Amino acid sequence: MDKLCEAVKQYGPLGGRILMSLMFIISGWGKITGFAGTAGFMASKGMPFPELLLAGTIIVELGGGLMLLAGWQARIAALAIFLFIIPATLIFHNFWAVDPAQAQGQMIHFMKNLTIMGGMLYVMAFGAGPLSLDARKR
Repeated sequence: MDKLCEAVKQYGPLGGRILMSLMFIISGWGKITGFAGTAGFMASKGMPFPELLLAGTIIVELGGGLMLLAGWQARIAALAIFLFIIPATLIFHNFWAVDPAQAQGQMIHFMKNLTIMGGMLYVMAFGAGPLSLDARKR
């Protein structure tokens, strides 16, 4: 068991960063390739200046996701993603304000985002881990 725990200490942070970053990299790229549709959806949710906010969203998702993946300035990337998820969750996954047929699905997305926020807190607290660009510069 000790060997397993040591292996997880070495490789676990890299695996965790890969798994957490994939969602943001894929989502950010999807927003680039579907810019007009995503901006329209944001406008339908009452977002002001949807194109400008969408550009910021892409920077946080794609840029932050890539930074997290590489383990470069990972604490800053995790903080940016953490702060970004707060309004995104409240605006786009407000399960308390949708019809009952959609409430469970939105609550699942809401809880998923809270879980991701927990992962970002871990990165902010403990850094990117030994197999990262942050660790190489030390």
